[in-house]
Amino acid sequence: MINTLLGIKKNMTSTYDARGRRVGATVVQIDPNFITQIKSETGKDGYNSIQLGMGTKKSVKKPQIGHAAKAGIDKKIRWFREVPTSPRLRGVSSDEVVKDIKLGQEIKVNQVFSAGDSVKVTGISKGKGFQGGVKRYNFAGGPKTHGQSDRHRAPGSIGSGTTPGRVYKGKHMAGHMGVDQVSLRGLEVISVDPKNNLMVVKGGIPGAVGGLLTITKLGRIKGYIAPPEEKEPSDAASFAEVATKAEEAMEGKEESKESDEPKETGESQPEVGQSMAENEPEVKEEVSEEKGTEDAKE
Repeated sequence: MINTLLGIKKNMTSTYDARGRRVGATVVQIDPNFITQIKSETGKDGYNSIQLGMGTKKSVKKPQIGHAAKAGIDKKIRWFREVPTSPRLRGVSSDEVVKDIKLGQEIKVNQVFSAGDSVKVTGISKGKGFQGGVKRYNFAGGPKTHGQSDRHRAPGSIGSGTTPGRVYKGKHMAGHMGVDQVSLRGLEVISVDPKNNLMVVKGGIPGAVGGLLTITKLGRIKGYIAPPEEKEPSDAASFAEVATKAEEAMEGKEESKESDEPKETGESQPEVGQSMAENEPEVKEEVSEEKGTEDAKE
């Protein structure tokens, strides 16, 4: 029922997706999340939700330490965020929604996400200070000709004259830009590394390096086909099997070489350096004896 985890934005890199295309990607560090609080419809809160805690910090205030200790966690949790559980299905009670969730439970990245998932990433965008309308709202600016030498990035008119005689609320003007909560939907998970608590997400992610992120699983990428897995010997047993197969193959080659060599018989065979002329007189004598017998018969 848990489909959301907290993470930290790391560096960007380039990798290959399932189709073999080189794409830009962002590395997200998702350390084990802990459930620090559970809220349900039947309780005093009146709705289903959980509170996640992630990360550690050297100096944490006592209320946060006591809140984590109440959940059975002896670590100094740095971030606490409340996230909703997955929506309750029709005919399923609120108690069944959170029955598999326990206080103080540890959740790792590979228990929620896998390659090919579609996720929503929420973060705080980078702060850009006080900016004008051209950069903040993509204003076109004024003309560059007909004497307009100082109106290139001006905002232009902001009102409609005597009526209403004021500027409407929410008018796009210059002001503080950035440090806003931004969400991107439909990002693809390229790979998950549970050993190092890392996940690679296709594309860019809002926020600066080291910023806190909330990653929610939405489903699977449409038409996703997982790449073929390369089987490699990873343990000592597999290496031993490969070694024994190689030894058997070498023994088979040696046996084939022995079968190709001439078999030993009672008759002595001439050596390589010995001449074949030594056997020629015997052959000639046998031929002469045969001729003699034929003449006697005649």
